[in-house]
Amino acid sequence: MDGAKGPIDTSAAGSAPVPTVSGPMDIRDNGVRAELKKAAVWVGMVALVALAVLLAQPLLVIFGGVVFAGMIEGGQRLLGRVLPMPRLARITVLLLLTVAFGVWLVMFAGSQLAQQALQLPTIIEAQGLRLLAWGKQHGINVELSDANKVAGELLGGLGQLTSAVGGLVGGITTALLIVILGIYFALEPDLYQRGLAWMLPGGSREHWHGTTHRMGKVMRMLLFGRILGMVVEGFCTWLLLALYGVPMAGLLGLLTGLLAFLPNIGAPISGVLMILVGFSGGANMGYYCIMVYVVVQTVDGNIIVPMVAKKTADLAPALVLGAQLIFGVLFGVLGLMLADPLVAMIKIALERQAEHNDRPESSE
Repeated sequence: MDGAKGPIDTSAAGSAPVPTVSGPMDIRDNGVRAELKKAAVWVGMVALVALAVLLAQPLLVIFGGVVFAGMIEGGQRLLGRVLPMPRLARITVLLLLTVAFGVWLVMFAGSQLAQQALQLPTIIEAQGLRLLAWGKQHGINVELSDANKVAGELLGGLGQLTSAVGGLVGGITTALLIVILGIYFALEPDLYQRGLAWMLPGGSREHWHGTTHRMGKVMRMLLFGRILGMVVEGFCTWLLLALYGVPMAGLLGLLTGLLAFLPNIGAPISGVLMILVGFSGGANMGYYCIMVYVVVQTVDGNIIVPMVAKKTADLAPALVLGAQLIFGVLFGVLGLMLADPLVAMIKIALERQAEHNDRPESSE
């Protein structure tokens, strides 16, 4: 019949197409694609943080190589002022001089320092007993068993810290790795800098080169101040103690110089050792050691440190001490040694990023 209507054939040719709606998993949609990019960034950040925590110890060793490379670079630049030689030749001369000093220290002073090192624990223990006896006379009653327990806990904690330095391979292997990495970094610094810059976006490479240039300059000045302080404190301590006839003057000078690399922490440790050894020779010698400690630390704190701080990152002492405590607990002696330069590099990176962020606003 003409008026009868049958079912509509939706498959017939010429019918209107069904509009397609983008689903939540359709990556052709711009909104979905933007959200996926944001999610990928956050996932990548979490993965990087997890990887950094997992590889924290090897990364710290690599950073130690960078610090050692900064020392080599600073030394060869100083040599360049007196020796008109190619850069590679100056690095070779510097390394040979370092090896020669190490050989001299082991051959001529090694046996004497080793004997003094063996005597040092006995002297410290005897002075500790005298200190406990003096405390009892003045109403401070501390039992020997309690003191031994505290000392054992401190030594146990120190053992945990030092065991973290080198992991399973030991601290000597860690030190060798740092030295080898530092030599490689110092020989061809531009190679590694360009390699890292290549992995960054093209617009960020100029900012990266400027940041690394400032980091390198501050690192060299910071290490120069540390080494200068080590030499001054170690040499002056040895000379003043030797003039008065204090026993173990050479060992105390060496320990004072080495511990001077640890700001805020090294000086009190070396001072306690110096004073304990001094009082083993009598009250006058002990007072003289206190005077030596005060004089040496005053010269270093009021002359050397301010002179170098004007050209470095100008770090807050509380910030450095907090970083040393954190990195010391996490990574032991290696963390203590590298906390100061690591905080300085992070500070410079944040300052450079702040300058980069403010640049478009100032141009407008």
